[in-house]
Amino acid sequence: MAARSRRRRGGHEEAHGSHERWLITYADMITLLMVLFIVMFAISQVDQRKFNQLKDGMAAGFGESSSPFQGTDGAMTAEGMAALTPIRPQDPSGFKPSDSTQTQSVSTQGSRVPAQVAQDYADAKDEVERLEDLERRIAAILRRHGLRQDVQFRIDERGLSISLVSRHIVFQANVADLSARGKKVLAVLAPVLRALPNQVDVDGHTNQVKVKPKYYPTDWELSAARAVTVLRYLAEHGRVPQSRMVAVAFGHEKPLRDPALPGAAALNKRVDLVVVSGASEGARKLFTKVIADRSGGAPHNGSDG
Repeated sequence: MAARSRRRRGGHEEAHGSHERWLITYADMITLLMVLFIVMFAISQVDQRKFNQLKDGMAAGFGESSSPFQGTDGAMTAEGMAALTPIRPQDPSGFKPSDSTQTQSVSTQGSRVPAQVAQDYADAKDEVERLEDLERRIAAILRRHGLRQDVQFRIDERGLSISLVSRHIVFQANVADLSARGKKVLAVLAPVLRALPNQVDVDGHTNQVKVKPKYYPTDWELSAARAVTVLRYLAEHGRVPQSRMVAVAFGHEKPLRDPALPGAAALNKRVDLVVVSGASEGARKLFTKVIADRSGGAPHNGSDG
């Protein structure tokens, strides 16, 4: 009675909870499941024609055809998507395409070569022209000072070699000191080398006469002394940055001229200033070919006059 009286005094009875709300959740779940099954059914429908094109394209990708995704009805493409190219074995010559999926070829000097090699050839041609222009500028400066005969030029895969071949540079056997004329040649070359961004290798050489040097244990020490003497003069008097120069000793191992020929001993006793090319390794390897192609097959050894 007391409880009933309290409900009356409150003015209303407690509301009963809704026992049918689970039906809403259940209906939502059924709807989502229906949508899922419709989507799964839709994507399960296989387009046989496109499937055959895909199959043929996969086969072509392993070398059966030059064009992947090549079905009986033409190339299978979609807007915004480019057709792939097949992966082919590496070229037996050792050259690689510009990327792993491209095998485009172009013609250079009448032969078919991969696209990357063609790019290297073009880069090599540009770099050889730049080095030849540098050679002409240096030759003109030396000629104005009456020193052109003291230097020979050569372009190879390292870059431009400026060979100090005059007997006035390292003027006597067994000696690595610079003569007054040698210093004058280096004084003329220094401003040009200083303005270049390239590394400069200073290579010391001896001739091939089988006589032990008088003041040095072997030809290696003599050639090293000659290289260091030239490097120090360029750094201390010519203000060529030391960070861009390297002294290298070759002893008698790299003659400029066949030792059996007349006058070879005086020519091979030299110091080379090598303006190292900044081209890629692939381009540098093609320098000789570019020079030979431009000169009708004759290698470039510079000019003496």
